[in-house]
Order: sequence, then structure tokens, then C-alpha cells
Amino acid sequence: MILYLARLQDITMNNGTLPRDWKRATMVPIHKGVNRSLVMNYIVVSSNSVVCRQLEPVIASYLRQVWNKNDLLYEGQHGFGPGFSCESQVITVCQDIADCLDNGDWIYAIIVDFSKAFD
Repeated sequence: MILYLARLQDITMNNGTLPRDWKRATMVPIHKGVNRSLVMNYIVVSSNSVVCRQLEPVIASYLRQVWNKNDLLYEGQHGFGPGFSCESQVITVCQDIADCLDNGDWIYAIIVDFSKAFD
């Protein structure tokens, strides 16, 4: 099976597209809150192709290699790197703010909810 999956991955990477069936998913809303009439009390769970799910970590690993080799990601990017998390992003921002305060520098800030980036 590994040989077939590897061949499918090669074809996919060389064509630059995913087969249509791999993109299809069954979306199921799961109630998580008290009030069923509010949309925000639901999470959506998707069931997609088993082949695509198996190849996802392989393709993600390949993309990370390309990003690292070509230096495409900003060093402060915490969303895609292994070992990085929402907490590491918040710690970095807090440290940057503390450094600015220590140096007497101005701080221009836009408040961002980092947790949504890691859902």
C-alpha cells in the first residue's frame, strides 16, 4: 500500500492539484453548548478521504522542508512550525512588549486573538 500512496503523492505533487475525491468531505455539526439555536454552540467535524488523511502529514512535511530550505517563513511565525503553539506566540509577543518598555520605545499594537489561528 505504501508504494501506491507514494506514487499518488508523486502524481499529486507533480501536477500541483489534488484529485477531486480527495477534496470532498462530509461535514457534520456537533452541538457543544446549551442553546441549540445559536450557531456558535456547534463545532463542525469533517470526514474526508482516508487516502488524503494518510498523505496529509507526508505533504505537510514536504512543504515544511521547502519552506525551511527556501527560508519562506518569518522566524516569528508560530502557526506552522513543530514545537510552536499559541502559548509560544503569546510569550514571544509579551517578551517583545517587555523589551520595548525596558528600552523606552514606543509600542504600536493591534490586539489579535491568537487562539483562533491554532484551532
